[in-house]
Amino acid sequence: MDIELASPPAVSALRESFGDRKPPDITRKITACVACRKQKVKCHMREGQMPCSRCKKRGLPCNVNRSLQTLLEDDVTWKGAVVQKMRRLEEAVAKIAAKVDMPELQAVQAVQGAPEIQDGSSSPPVEAISEEVTREETSTSSQSSQPKENHEPPQTWEVIMDPRGGPASIPASCVSESGKTGLSNKLSTARRLDLISTGLISLRQAVVLFETYHLRLDHFLYRILGDHVSLDSVRVASPLLTAAVCTVAALHSQSLGHLFEVCYSEYKNLVTAQTFSRRVNEDDIRGLCVGAFWLHEISWALIGNAVRVASDINLHSGIYKALKGDRDGYLQARLYYLVYVCDHHFSIAYGRPPMSREGFIIESASRILETTHATEDDARLISQVKEWSILGRVFDTFGVDVDTPLAPQTLPQLRRCSISLDTWFADWNESFKANQNVGNYPQKGVGFHFHFAKLYLCSHAFRGVPVSETPQYISPELEDIANTGVLSAMSILQMIVCDAEFRSFLNGLPLYFDTMVAFAVVFLLKVATKYAFMIRIDTGKIISLVTETVAALRDVTRHMHKHHLLVVISEGLERLLSICQTSTHTLHETMHRLSSAQEQPPVFDAIWMENMASFDFQTNFPDIDNWWLHYNTSMGPLCPERPR
Repeated sequence: MDIELASPPAVSALRESFGDRKPPDITRKITACVACRKQKVKCHMREGQMPCSRCKKRGLPCNVNRSLQTLLEDDVTWKGAVVQKMRRLEEAVAKIAAKVDMPELQAVQAVQGAPEIQDGSSSPPVEAISEEVTREETSTSSQSSQPKENHEPPQTWEVIMDPRGGPASIPASCVSESGKTGLSNKLSTARRLDLISTGLISLRQAVVLFETYHLRLDHFLYRILGDHVSLDSVRVASPLLTAAVCTVAALHSQSLGHLFEVCYSEYKNLVTAQTFSRRVNEDDIRGLCVGAFWLHEISWALIGNAVRVASDINLHSGIYKALKGDRDGYLQARLYYLVYVCDHHFSIAYGRPPMSREGFIIESASRILETTHATEDDARLISQVKEWSILGRVFDTFGVDVDTPLAPQTLPQLRRCSISLDTWFADWNESFKANQNVGNYPQKGVGFHFHFAKLYLCSHAFRGVPVSETPQYISPELEDIANTGVLSAMSILQMIVCDAEFRSFLNGLPLYFDTMVAFAVVFLLKVATKYAFMIRIDTGKIISLVTETVAALRDVTRHMHKHHLLVVISEGLERLLSICQTSTHTLHETMHRLSSAQEQPPVFDAIWMENMASFDFQTNFPDIDNWWLHYNTSMGPLCPERPR
């Protein structure tokens, strides 16, 4: 007898898509296609293979609505094969769970699945198949109806008391996650899937990308990879770090730049999966830092995650063991310093409060250089920690309210910060020698960072100064600070224009450099076009220097990857310069008209610049911060004027 099954909505929709609402007849096999059945004509199908002769001749879609009996026969074979595969998979997972000591996987093994169908069993009754189909079509409601206790994660927290410790301890240390200690180290020894093993890039491509990063880019940032000197070592340590290295290397590679999108997509997927994972290790933090330093679209999210994870695994406590000579403590402290510098790169320059805090580990940064494990790369890293500690004080003191003028009582604090930066420059300027991987960048980078810091600090002099078409002058003390900022900005651009070696670094330096180069150009253009009445500057010279800088950036970025931030910055600065050149021409006309109509105020007669030998700096400039010496020391001899 024929049995008619109730059709679930999804099954009805499927039949509708094939153009045949009639349920299949289970008493016989259907050999005619849907199109011929609708026309009630004979369907000629050679050896049962579609399309039939009529559909082929007319170009029609040829589909056979298979009978339920055929589906039942195929279902038995398919389920038997799946059962065998599931058994093998469960055995493999059980072995993995035992190897890496993961009770979560073992708990999953204990959960009973659907009833198995043994190989060679007869077809189940129609009622059972109907129930199976309905369950598959309404899986969501089915899952919600299962016992609630099967879906609750096992409790992994417990109250502990360390018998070796005294009452003075970290308060929350008495409530701990069981099995957490030491787990990351066990996981690091097991090979996990990465973008190479999944086939996204080939092993040969990955080797080239690793060498690009390891031999050049990693040396700009004081060797984030640490002890990892091979691709295989990185792959074993962390798929996230592997993806980060390949992504950043592809961004800076001419031959393999086409791999950037696929590497970048996989890197973001791994970061997303890591965000709520408790299975993280120090190499995952390295992977987050590598991405944060070079990938501008997600840098802030990455460093925020890195700071959180670094705090979670107590990297900041490594300094205590490091100062006692322990190498693991040294590596932990070093990684914390990298996180600290990266965090400050993307907080202070963007007007955000840093997430990493000052404390004993920052106060003791210089002491780590006295340990037996310290290298010159560590000295470069510590120099950055010292600089950003100063700039952190600047941020805390002056905030981000750029619309309010500096209060007179805060100027001594600003000058003390300026003196601290001068001292920092004097301490580190001659500390580094040429590097076989990045040339003279270690020494030249000190000067570049110094002028970045001075520019950021001295730009505060322009806070709250109104823009007006009539001459408005600021106090001599503020003008002194403003001039120092202008000279620092010009020093930055002079180095790009004059130093070919430094231009070669631009396709490799982290995002902070790109941001500050853009800020230096915009700062000078604003001063030259809107604030030229307030301080004595050579507007024409500034515009000329900016023009040369834009031309140099255009030449440098011609061969960069299209997703590199400096490419976007270069194009934007070129458009901005074109607008400002027009504004400058109008400004010159206005200044000429005003200078002939009124007398300039007798503030700081410019004749002192023509008689440097007899000029008394001590009296006339109480705290000039020796800007002229800094200007020459960091830049070297000024390059000759280029032909116009």
